[in-house]
Amino acid sequence: MAQRYSMDEYVHKLTGKDLAADSALMRACEYIWAVQDKPTTMPCSLEVALILAELGVDETTLLVTLLSDARLNTEEFMQKIASEFGDDIRKLVQNLRWIHEFELNTEQASGPEQAERLRRMLLAMVEDVRVVLIKLAYRVQRLRMLATGDPAMRECVARETLEVFTPLANRLGIGQLKWELEDLSFRYLEPLTYRRVAKLLEERREEREQYIKDAVNTIRQMLEDVGIKAEVYGRPKHIYSIWKKMSAKQKDFDELFDVRAVRVTVETVADCYTALGQVHGRWRHIAKEFDDYIANPKENGYRSLHTAVFGPEGKALEIQIRTREMHEFAEHGVAAHWRYKEGSESDRRLEKGIESLRKLLDPNETHEEELVDSFHTALFPDRVFVLTPKGAVIDLPQGATPLDFAYIVHTEIGHRCRGAKVNGRIVPLTYELQNGERVDVLTTNKPQPSRDWMNSNLGYLKTSRARAKVRSWFKHQDYEQNALDGRVAFDREVNRIGLHHVDVQQLAKHFKQKSTEAFYAAIGCGDITNGQVASALHELFIPHDEKLIPLKARPSAPKKKQAGNDEVSVRGVANLLTSIANCCKPVPGDEIIGFITRGQGVSVHRQDCANIINLDADKRGRLIEAEWGAGIDKTYPVSIHIEAIDRQGLLRDVTKVLADGKVDVIGVNTLSNKNEQTADMTITAEISDLQQLGRVMDKIAQLPNIVNVSRSKV
Repeated sequence: MAQRYSMDEYVHKLTGKDLAADSALMRACEYIWAVQDKPTTMPCSLEVALILAELGVDETTLLVTLLSDARLNTEEFMQKIASEFGDDIRKLVQNLRWIHEFELNTEQASGPEQAERLRRMLLAMVEDVRVVLIKLAYRVQRLRMLATGDPAMRECVARETLEVFTPLANRLGIGQLKWELEDLSFRYLEPLTYRRVAKLLEERREEREQYIKDAVNTIRQMLEDVGIKAEVYGRPKHIYSIWKKMSAKQKDFDELFDVRAVRVTVETVADCYTALGQVHGRWRHIAKEFDDYIANPKENGYRSLHTAVFGPEGKALEIQIRTREMHEFAEHGVAAHWRYKEGSESDRRLEKGIESLRKLLDPNETHEEELVDSFHTALFPDRVFVLTPKGAVIDLPQGATPLDFAYIVHTEIGHRCRGAKVNGRIVPLTYELQNGERVDVLTTNKPQPSRDWMNSNLGYLKTSRARAKVRSWFKHQDYEQNALDGRVAFDREVNRIGLHHVDVQQLAKHFKQKSTEAFYAAIGCGDITNGQVASALHELFIPHDEKLIPLKARPSAPKKKQAGNDEVSVRGVANLLTSIANCCKPVPGDEIIGFITRGQGVSVHRQDCANIINLDADKRGRLIEAEWGAGIDKTYPVSIHIEAIDRQGLLRDVTKVLADGKVDVIGVNTLSNKNEQTADMTITAEISDLQQLGRVMDKIAQLPNIVNVSRSKV
C-alpha cells in the first residue's frame, strides 16, 4: 500500500486530535501498519476509515473499519479482537466480513424486483446499521482503485454498485457516498457518455459556479429586504444524475432547467410562499415547471415548493423552497425521498426501518442502545431472504422451510421435493430457513407429495400457498385412490384417539358429504383435515365424562358459560349465555366472533369458520363481537399410549417432544419386552386444548421406531 500520510497523520485525520499510544484506535492503526506491505485486492481499511471520518461517524464505526482489513482476516486475529477490543466489536467485524465475502449475483438480480430483494436481504442480515455504512465506504474506495484495473472486473463491480449499493446509500441519506458511487460506476459502464457529459459541465463550470453564486446572493438579499431569515445555497449536480434526467426527459444538456439549481430553507410555511412570491416577482416563471408539494404533498409525505424561472441573464434556474422541518423530514423521516427517485412501490415497514437507520447515522443524534439493538427488527421482522443455487433471492415468511422454498420456486419442484441442502449441508424438510442461506432442493423424477405435508402440526409447510398446492395435487388424483388413502388416514385417526365403534355415516353427514365414500375421498384430497376429523370424533363419539376437562374443574364443567366468567366476553351485552361452536372449536388465541342463536344464547365461532364465512346475508345481523377473557389458562389431563420398537434414548426423545411443545408430564409408565425388543409407554400430560394434543401426538409419531401413538383413558 502506497502510504499518503504517516501513521500519526492518519490518526489525526481520523479523529482531529492526537491519541494516546494505548487508545483503541491507535492500536487498531498499528495492526494495519504492521501488514501494510502485504499484497491485497481489497481496499486498505485506513483509506476507508478516512472516507467515513469525513461523514462524522462515531469511534466504534472507525474501529470496526480498521479491524476489518482483509490482511487481518484470520481466526487467530478474530480471537485477539475479542480479547483486546471486546466481543461486540468482534461481532461487528464478523458481520462486515460476511458482507465482504458474500457473492452477489447481479445477473440473477437483473430485474428491479430481484435487485430490491437483494438489497432487503443485505439489510436484514446485518446486526448493526454501521456495518452497511462501512460496506458502502469500502465500495467507494474499491471503485477508486479500479480506475486502472481490469475492464471486465470494473464493469462487473460498477453494475453491482448501481443495482444494489447506490440505492442503499440513497435510502440511508448518505449523499456524499451515493453521488461518488453513481458517478464512478457510470464512468466505468458508459465511458463515452460520461466524458461527453463531463465535458459539457467542465466547459461551463466556472461560469456556472459564478452564476449560482450571484443568484444565491441576489435571493438572499431579496429575502433579507422583506425580513425573511433563510439559508440559500447552490444545489450541486452530478454527472450521473444529469445523464439520468437527460435520458428520462429526452432533453439535451442545454434544455435542463436544474443544471443550475438553488435551495432555500426558511422558518415557516408562510415564509415559503413569501419567498416564492419574491422569486416569481423578480424573474419570469417557466410554464409547467412549478409544483406545490406543500399544499399537495407527495404520497410519501415529501413537502417542498419546486419552481423554475428565467433567472439572471435569462438563463433557466431551478429553485426549491422548504422549511427546516420539511428538510429534516425529507432527509430523515418517512418521506423516503429514495423511493420517489427509485420509482419502487411504498412499503411502510421499510420506511419505518430506514428512518431509524438514518437517525443512527446522524452524528447529531444520541445513539441510544435500544435504537441500535432494535433497528434490525424494525425492518423485516416477519420475513426471511434466502438464495437459490444460482444466486436469485427468494422472499419468504419467517419460519419458512425448504419445502416452502421449493413450492415458491416452482410448483413441480415442490411436488418432486424429497430433501434439501442448506449451504451445502443436508437438512430436514422441517428446518426453519435463516437469512442469507443458499438452498438447494433435492428432487425425484416422479411427483409424489406426502400427506404429512398438509399437517400443520408437523411443521413441513409455513405458507398457506404451499399447502394449497399440495391439497390441489391430491384433489386432482384418482378419486378411488383418494378414497382409499382417506380411509387409511381416517382409520389411523380413530385408532389414535382410541375409539372402537364409530358411525361413519354420521360423520359424513356432519361434514355434509353425500356418502361415506365421498367422506373418505374428501379426507384423501385434503378438503377435510386430520385435525377436523379429530375434533369431530371427540365431539360426536367420546362420552362427556371422557372429554378434556380442566384439572381444577373436574368432574363436570358446564358447556354453556356466562359472559364475564373470564373465558369469553361478548361486547356490549351483559349476562348472556355463551357456548363454544362445535364446527370450528375455537381455542384461546383464535380470533373469534359470536352468533346470536334462538334460545341458546351466543354461539362462539372462529372468525375464519366456514359457517360464518358462508352465512346467509339475512343472518349476518345476528353476528356480534366477542373476545377471550383473561382467565382462560386451564390444563387438561390426557394419557397418551405409545407402541414402539425399543431403542436407546426413546423415552428421552418422547419427553423432549413434550417439553418442546410446552406440555407438562405428570406421569410416565413404561414396559419393555426384551425378547421382542418392543416398548409400551403410557404418558399422562397436562394438555391445554385438542390442537396441542394433536401437535405432540403427530410429532411423537414421526420419531424413529414409533409404531403407533393413540390417546387412552385417564
